Amino acid sequence: MTLPAQADSKVTALPFKAPAATVTVLPRPARRFNMATVAGRIATVLVPPLVVLAVILTVWQVVFSQPGSSLPPPSEVWAQSYDLIVDPFFVYGSQDIGLGLRVLTSLQRVAIGFGLAAVLGIAIGAVIGQSKWMMRGLDPIFQILRTVPPLAWLPISLAAFMDSGPSAIFVIFITAIWPVIINTTVGVRNIPQDYRNVARVLQLNHLEFFFQIMLPAAAPYIFSGLRISIGLSWLAIVAAEMLTGGVGIGFFIWDAWNSSRLTDIIVALIYIGVVGFILDRLVALVGSFVTRGTSAN
Repeated sequence: MTLPAQADSKVTALPFKAPAATVTVLPRPARRFNMATVAGRIATVLVPPLVVLAVILTVWQVVFSQPGSSLPPPSEVWAQSYDLIVDPFFVYGSQDIGLGLRVLTSLQRVAIGFGLAAVLGIAIGAVIGQSKWMMRGLDPIFQILRTVPPLAWLPISLAAFMDSGPSAIFVIFITAIWPVIINTTVGVRNIPQDYRNVARVLQLNHLEFFFQIMLPAAAPYIFSGLRISIGLSWLAIVAAEMLTGGVGIGFFIWDAWNSSRLTDIIVALIYIGVVGFILDRLVALVGSFVTRGTSAN
């Protein structure tokens, strides 16, 4: 019996297609302005110093309210120096101007002297940091010069420039440059060797190495030196203006002392402290931005 021939059956495998996965994108929750959170943060920053300030003023008022006290209490400072406190930009004459205008005059000199010290200090520190022998030879000299008080440079600057304005700027410059040089030198010396190897592989020239490798790596050290320098600059200008005259805040304090206006001196000291604090925080803010938070605030 012959079985009928059966045709070969071929099974063609079709490609399997998995069902497309459905991705559900959840909308981001909108950030809500939480007034309580913002108020809490502000209170955390402001309340402690305000409490301390209130305690200091209270103690000051109680201790020096007695007749015959050597210093005026806060109430007397407010009464006698009211114009200086509430209107810092008044102009009644060539020398009778508000403390705000005097501070601006001093800040102009600080800006020039500190700016020169920052530029030259970073450049000199970068060069010295590249040479171990230059650092060993110059570091002791820098350490000696940086300990010279600001006013000790004033007679030399007056003899050299024959003018009070440039002399005050030179005092600021010579006082502020040493921390910048020293910190920049240390920062350059601490650049990781891997960074230098990358510069050699990429065949960077000296200018490219300076801006692309050296400055970013040494920036935390540089801004630490700049913060020290801005404080020294502000101290130097106040001291220099006491002797060189003019309309700056330093001369105002000296003139008020000669006129026995203690309340005005106290107000001027508060101005000096507040401006110095603002300058320090500005340099710290710029440093935090440039170094992306790696510099200490």
